[in-house]
Amino acid sequence: MNERILERDNLAEFGELCRKQGKRLIFTNGVFDLMHIGHVRCLWAARNMGDLLIVGVNSDSSTRKLKGNLRPLIPEQDRAEMLLSLRCVDYVTIFEEISADETLMLLKPALYVKGGDYTLSDQSESKPDAKPLMEEKTVKSYGGEVALIPYLKGYSTTSLIEKILTVFRLSN
Repeated sequence: MNERILERDNLAEFGELCRKQGKRLIFTNGVFDLMHIGHVRCLWAARNMGDLLIVGVNSDSSTRKLKGNLRPLIPEQDRAEMLLSLRCVDYVTIFEEISADETLMLLKPALYVKGGDYTLSDQSESKPDAKPLMEEKTVKSYGGEVALIPYLKGYSTTSLIEKILTVFRLSN
């Protein structure tokens, strides 16, 4: 087991230790089934906002609940290890829930970062196509902050899968 993959049972203690050391914890999360440049740019932007970046990875079971039974394409442990290969990612944790609320309450990062395909409660009218950020209330409940990274249009795992399938069909 990789010591940079944090077990759920250790998240609260890890977060507290980092805060005592004066480190600004940054947290983001996602499925990260097929990595693309949108993921990488968001992760680097998040990392530049603090001292340590912890990435929450949806487990295989929570990914199926979110994306359907054909996903994930890549097992959770492999996705976690691939994220750790990026210099901007300090730690990874795998979580079972659909939202990151419980993980956030354990870790209590100073800043929760998501992509601009989400919206905060005070922005919902100006971004009608964006998904509401479910975890916003949780982060604010313990005094944390939320930041949204501008969305990189045209980059998503779903569109990447569709492109691969199209190319595969055309080549056969």
